[in-house]
Amino acid sequence: MAIFTPTNQIRLTNVAVVRARRGGQRFEIACYRNKVLGWRSGAEKDLDEVLQTHTVFVNVSKGQVAKKEDLVRAFGTDDQTEICKMILSKGELQVSDKERQTQLEQMFRDIATIVAEKCVNPETKRPYTVILLERAMRDIHYSVKLHKSTKQQALDVIRQLKETMPIERARMRLRVLLPAKEGKKLKEKLKPLMKVIESEEFQEQLEIVCLIDPGCFREMDELMRRETKGKGTLEVLSLKDVEEGDEKLE
Repeated sequence: MAIFTPTNQIRLTNVAVVRARRGGQRFEIACYRNKVLGWRSGAEKDLDEVLQTHTVFVNVSKGQVAKKEDLVRAFGTDDQTEICKMILSKGELQVSDKERQTQLEQMFRDIATIVAEKCVNPETKRPYTVILLERAMRDIHYSVKLHKSTKQQALDVIRQLKETMPIERARMRLRVLLPAKEGKKLKEKLKPLMKVIESEEFQEQLEIVCLIDPGCFREMDELMRRETKGKGTLEVLSLKDVEEGDEKLE
């Protein structure tokens, strides 16, 4: 005998549920495990790799699909894909306690790894180890946020760690070549973006080797292009100004 399945029910297995409440009603979408955080961080761009189906539910586990009129009332549209994106970006990911703990531990280590890649001890110019930074994060009682990307949280961690230990973003070493005629004038405009000027030579053109914060590179590059009309040169000598060896904290 054939088994009758109501048309408004869809059965899914091995599913991660993202839930949101709108207009006093609950809506859910069915996603693949380990893909939701990738989407939110920007690592995963393909929506089909994240969603098991472009369908909005009121209850994923029971396979109950949301009614069109409820979607329009809550979201202002019945476009299921667009609504899925809204829920995916702002909804709450439903996971078991064990899964949540595993995710938190992995994100904690990922954040520490990003900080280790970006920062040094400004006094010694040596990088910190991931293990040391994990310990420092625990000392400040840093709490991982599942809904925020690891890159965003790494910047938060750097700001907080500055209050308890010597740490700063590693600097970029650049060689700046400026046309002789406008060299000195342009140097004064670029100077506020330079943290340290290591050397300066003036022959046929003005050559400056300097250290800058990585966040200033784009501004410096745009200023160079605009002011020299392509005649100046900005060359990256090293992405991180660091000494060999790892930094240890006693």
